[in-house]
Amino acid sequence: MPIQPAVRLVEIDEGSAGQRLDNFLLRELKGVPKTHVYRVIRAGEVRVNKGRAQADTRLELGDMVRIPPVRLPERATAAPSYVPAKEFPVVFEDEHLIAVNKPAGVAVHGGSGVSFGVIEQLRQARPTAKFLELVHRLDKETSGLLLIAKKRSALTALQDQFRERETGKTYAALVIGEWAANKKVIDVPLLKFTGADGERWVRAVTSSHDPQAEQAKRSISLVKVARALNGYTLLDVTIKTGRTHQIRVHLAHEGHPIVGDPKYGDFEANRALARGALRFERMFLHAKRLRFVHPGSGQEIELLAPMPPDCEKLLAQLSLAS
Repeated sequence: MPIQPAVRLVEIDEGSAGQRLDNFLLRELKGVPKTHVYRVIRAGEVRVNKGRAQADTRLELGDMVRIPPVRLPERATAAPSYVPAKEFPVVFEDEHLIAVNKPAGVAVHGGSGVSFGVIEQLRQARPTAKFLELVHRLDKETSGLLLIAKKRSALTALQDQFRERETGKTYAALVIGEWAANKKVIDVPLLKFTGADGERWVRAVTSSHDPQAEQAKRSISLVKVARALNGYTLLDVTIKTGRTHQIRVHLAHEGHPIVGDPKYGDFEANRALARGALRFERMFLHAKRLRFVHPGSGQEIELLAPMPPDCEKLLAQLSLAS
């Protein structure tokens, strides 16, 4: 039987304050076609504080929204997937945001064959939290600093900073080979595409004669040698643009793939490290430093995430071999 519709009155809390009415309704009425949501708004069936409202009306804390009877589609009877409650190492937390040190091998959110990630597990661990949303993303294989907003106002302010590249993001990357100390800037356009395997890939575009050159996006990485090791180099990489797989593709393009990178790396070298005495089985890319303006205080915040123990152990072992 389909779900019987009924009028609902919803009071706007901190999690929804500042949101547009249409976006709020699309979230509240999941499964209802967008065209129908806009139709009931135009017809005046949706009321904010008993008055008519437009789709772009910004909702404020304490507003009362009347949601009219809308017949929801019948839900599939598939059993919901289990999401375990889990906290992650907290680097910083206040009433506006949380910064966690994400482990390698954990997705930031569910999707694309992954049932759940950091955000779903954190919501389960904090059932009373009214609002928890990812500010940005990290690859599943990458460890390090991940920001989560606890208020919509913080989410908007922080995402604006990321979009305008006003944040400082530095990663520690261990690459194969000796990186030339004078190679400090990689300014190579990148292009996303879907491979024959159906997966998302990224490649460097180095020629204006490339048939897809116009679709490639300018991408800039700043590179600094942190430590030279026995056949490897530990780099600090600061990204000035935030393209998908940017650091991984840029470093591989320069002939120095990241240790353990399963997608763009040196597969024989990765296998040797994983099966040899060093037993290193992950990608050595760690979001170590993040700088941003706090959405509440306006102060500049700089956060540092300690290197994971398995990365520290590998560096120590390579140093002994040097």
